[in-house]
Amino acid sequence: MIGPPLRIAHIAPVATTIPPNKSGSVEQMTYLLTEGLVARGHDVTLFATGDSTTTAKLEAIYPHGYWHDPHMWPWELYEMLNLAAAVERARDFDIIHYEAAYYPMSLAFARLSPTPIVQTLHHSPSEAEVGLWSRYPEAPFIAISNEQARLLAGLNVTDVVLHGIDVGQFAFRAEPDDYLLFLGRFTEGKGVLQAIELAKRVGLRLILAAAEDEYYRRHVAPLVDGNRIVYFGEADHAAKVRLYGGARALLYPIQAREPFGLVLAEAMACGTPVAALDRGAVREIVDDGVTGIVFDDLEQMAGELPRVFDLDRARVRQQAVERFGIDRMVDEYVAAYRRLTAARHA
Repeated sequence: MIGPPLRIAHIAPVATTIPPNKSGSVEQMTYLLTEGLVARGHDVTLFATGDSTTTAKLEAIYPHGYWHDPHMWPWELYEMLNLAAAVERARDFDIIHYEAAYYPMSLAFARLSPTPIVQTLHHSPSEAEVGLWSRYPEAPFIAISNEQARLLAGLNVTDVVLHGIDVGQFAFRAEPDDYLLFLGRFTEGKGVLQAIELAKRVGLRLILAAAEDEYYRRHVAPLVDGNRIVYFGEADHAAKVRLYGGARALLYPIQAREPFGLVLAEAMACGTPVAALDRGAVREIVDDGVTGIVFDDLEQMAGELPRVFDLDRARVRQQAVERFGIDRMVDEYVAAYRRLTAARHA
């Protein structure tokens, strides 16, 4: 470790447990960073639900999350009180890091806390949101991609740290089965309908893995035939690894400009190349021609999909390990913390 240990308050969303049992990319990133910081010897207090599992000091004011309890309403108040519990102990910490699952309500404490509070967002903000947040131009943000940093223009983006994954938990598979995979939430922006269209055009089986929701029931379910288009359901970690490893390619025909794409890094860690549309942060994650192919549109993707199948799966895995390992992510966050604490004391 370079420098003395830091006293860090890491504030998780309180929707569900840390780490999540199934889906929950924000919760997963919070868990991986927390555990990585503890492993580095830092003094970390995780503010999360009581059913969370961590090697950090757990501070819990709720036994479980509001995704599992309809009586925990309004959810915003539960998030705010969890955040306030950390700020009330601000003098116990060198840095407070708030993982904003929805929006950075931590800004309201920016001028009240004697300890610097840094925010990490996990979505693409709108201009209206950024305009509101600009009331606190001094509040530091750590962006999860250059794409997100661009959207946060005018705010105090102090660093960009790409997500990391525990690559050791994603088994490499050299020889895949004969199917394509779509893994992600069922929304218009994720491009599931485009993935189905693509699979039909190239004549390959497509497995859909995500939790059923209203969008799925209305728009996707009528296209699922159980043969060519197969609905798997929501996958836990073990199932995800099996699905990634068995796929000839992960389809990512994203329609919205997302600030990251965790499924891309996870698939590549299994050696599975990705076929993605050029939207949002895709080119920051996919090394075009190495770990996947980035296409301009669906027409090009359909015509050139065999190029993705021809990529070296061992090299895909190697590149994912080098670029998205936890150590790199933790090192970059610690460096960001130290700069922020040094600036506060300057």
